[in-house]
Amino acid sequence: MLKQLYQPPLALLTDLYQLTMAYGYWKLGRADQEAVFHLFFRKPPFKGGYAITAGLQQAVDYLEAYRFDDSDVTYLAELTGNDGQPLFEQAFLDELRDLKLTVDVDAMPEGTVTFGQEPMLRVKGPILQCQLLETPLLNMINFQTLIATKASRIRAAAGEDPVLEFGLRRAQGIDGALSASRAAYIGGCAATSNVLAGKLYGIPVKGTHAHSWVMSFDSELESFERYAEVMPNNCVFLVDTYDTLEGVRQACQVGKKLRERGHEMVGIRLDSGDLAYLSIEARKILDDAGFPKATIVASNDLDEHIMENLKNQGAQIAVWGVGTKLATAFDQPALGGVYKLAAMQLEDGSWEPKVKLSEQAIKTSIPGMLQVRRYQSEQGLIGDMIYDEIRGIDPREIIVDSKDTTRRKRLSKHAESNDLLVPTMRNGVRVGEMEPLEDIRARALEQLQLVHPTIRRFMNPHEYPVGLDIGLHDVRDRMIHEKRGPQLGD
Repeated sequence: MLKQLYQPPLALLTDLYQLTMAYGYWKLGRADQEAVFHLFFRKPPFKGGYAITAGLQQAVDYLEAYRFDDSDVTYLAELTGNDGQPLFEQAFLDELRDLKLTVDVDAMPEGTVTFGQEPMLRVKGPILQCQLLETPLLNMINFQTLIATKASRIRAAAGEDPVLEFGLRRAQGIDGALSASRAAYIGGCAATSNVLAGKLYGIPVKGTHAHSWVMSFDSELESFERYAEVMPNNCVFLVDTYDTLEGVRQACQVGKKLRERGHEMVGIRLDSGDLAYLSIEARKILDDAGFPKATIVASNDLDEHIMENLKNQGAQIAVWGVGTKLATAFDQPALGGVYKLAAMQLEDGSWEPKVKLSEQAIKTSIPGMLQVRRYQSEQGLIGDMIYDEIRGIDPREIIVDSKDTTRRKRLSKHAESNDLLVPTMRNGVRVGEMEPLEDIRARALEQLQLVHPTIRRFMNPHEYPVGLDIGLHDVRDRMIHEKRGPQLGD
């Protein structure tokens, strides 16, 4: 789908330091040394307890089209260092021109519920190639995962009511708007106002008229009448241009005329004011006028917290239109995903794990060729184990919290389990067919039901058990001590 929007190639969609490192690997004769990188986030967004993976299909589209064309190479040849000399040798640029990706990618399928520190995606291949892919993969996975997660929270606040994504006009550019519409649908939105997203992704589209339609006529009543004439099968009247409750009454007048012509008014939309009060009063007017099935749609800078509050006030809203705070992830505009080297292959074919240290425990990386094994029972998810595929799982089947090693949990050998990272690309080629968006959306909704409600709650959620296989923990702990050497007080 990405190929339909942008003319490939997009290999220069990267940070310069990825290219300077790639040049360094090439210059030192290490470009083809095999390496493993993982893409993950450290903390779930929005101070929540989980995230929903998204963006993988666009990432795979990008990787399949990956190449440097002549114009890319010409541009890079013009870059200079602080001495005014070319930054890259021509021989290196020729290598880039001929580059064909041969990486293997394993990833959580889109729509998977995931938690902090878990690899959502693993890239294995020549270190030069893996390095070049860091920035674009983070760009695509970070944003859509963020929006899918926000949408799932908003959908949870709406309960059984449908949520419409209205964020196109406030989104960050064309690509941000399209990615947001797609990710919001994965997260549980029922439809979008974005017609191009509807065409490209098969998402249902919804929308009627704006205030400008009402204002363009001499009266609100006339505007409703004229709209009913031209769109009798799509009448949701925006009633708050002048006087909201009077607008509801006028919508009912037009609704009766529609009914006489064999059509039915779908409902009304509230876009300002006290939405709880106005929806309650509007419901009374609609019911008294003979429109008990007319839907009340609400918009106006909604998010999960406002929606939850409106529900608690008894608001009679049946459909929620959410725009800015969904499509821009208003309260946390970045996921914070990272992409870290975790292992390199030695000349004898063995793998050497790599670890990055930090004064903050949460920023110390996890070494190895990682996989995530999820355990569950009939009641739901039990816990996730991060383990090293090279070492295998320790027979004790104990997980250790990577942030607090005193927190440990034994996972039952008799529980059902499955590995979350599945083959996605092999030798630079997509594995299998592209998954329908409806299936991805269904997966997200189904998996959320397996997560305990205390983990899904908006404020101060319970922490889902995620930990390192105890054998991997022991290896990591030993590596940390070896790297740090003697410490103060030793």
